Amino acid sequence: MTDVTGAPADVLHTLFHSDQGGHEQVVLCQDRASGLKAVIAIHSTALGPALGGTRFYPYATEAEAVADALNLARGMSYKNAMAGLDHGGGKAVIIGDPERDKTEELLLAYGRMVASLGGRYVTACDVGTYVADMDVVARECRWTTGRSPENGGAGDSSVLTAFGVYQGMRASAQHLWGDPSLRGRKVGIAGVGKVGHHLVRHLRDEGAEVVITDVRPDAVQRILDAHPEGVTAVADTERLIRVEGLDIYAPCALGGALNDDTVPVLTAKVVCGAANNQLAHPGVEKDLADRGILYAPDYVVNAGGVIQVADELHGFDFDRCKAKASKIFDTMLAIFARAKTDGIPPAAAADRIAEQRMAEARASHVAR
Repeated sequence: MTDVTGAPADVLHTLFHSDQGGHEQVVLCQDRASGLKAVIAIHSTALGPALGGTRFYPYATEAEAVADALNLARGMSYKNAMAGLDHGGGKAVIIGDPERDKTEELLLAYGRMVASLGGRYVTACDVGTYVADMDVVARECRWTTGRSPENGGAGDSSVLTAFGVYQGMRASAQHLWGDPSLRGRKVGIAGVGKVGHHLVRHLRDEGAEVVITDVRPDAVQRILDAHPEGVTAVADTERLIRVEGLDIYAPCALGGALNDDTVPVLTAKVVCGAANNQLAHPGVEKDLADRGILYAPDYVVNAGGVIQVADELHGFDFDRCKAKASKIFDTMLAIFARAKTDGIPPAAAADRIAEQRMAEARASHVAR
């Protein structure tokens, strides 16, 4: 079923009526010459210009692309609010196979589309796009972050993403065990790629015992070579989540890691990782709480990367960014305290705090 525009009716219902909607603006972009087909979704500008990455992905349908853009943009509003940034939430998706369809002409056309929004949306890297791509986009659009240092950017944001997750782990330890130290704790990391390998270094520097797994044997071997002591590997995530004596489980790969199959067998007392969208469906956070497992909301602890790209707009300073990312520790303690006071899981508490900040910003705009 479609509406008068030819768009699937369920997509427009999501945009205008459902809890996942409430977006300020959704732009459908097309450039026939380059083959560009993209969706830019702006969920909120209550706190400032919307900030979020550009995903380049071979969606099965246009409706799937629109739905993903809407969901991701909404998530960025919450992430940016909890990171203390003066930015709302936005996201863009480019429909296509980045290995086959990505060209300089397409990226330049995309840059012109973002520029046409006049700064309401600031873009960055995401799945399928990289620093080199943002350098190309920036040739047509000054509202581009995630660029290379040679082009005025901050480069790879995984360093601060890992640092933020590490601060989230320390806050979790403080809340649960009364001490932020991770020395002697056993931490399992699923995914030791761009973010995960930096996280291993932080943990080993503090004296934690680390157990790792990754679908790529070379990634595992790189970690074992770099850390010959205190790090062991298991074959897969199924084995990792069942490791005896595990204190913290860190999903740092794909989303949906916490689901009806994994939560019942988790041995860890804390879940704190870099992966986005770790909760497979609403209600998983309650399942974790019912088992006595402390969950550090993913969009709060993995915000180091967005803190970094946001700083590019002001002239990147690594020390300034690291100081902001270190505040993830205090933010997590506030979330745990709110969860206890309200009698709700930490994920729900984080949402309430973010929604309160956005509501106060909107009220301030109305008052003016």
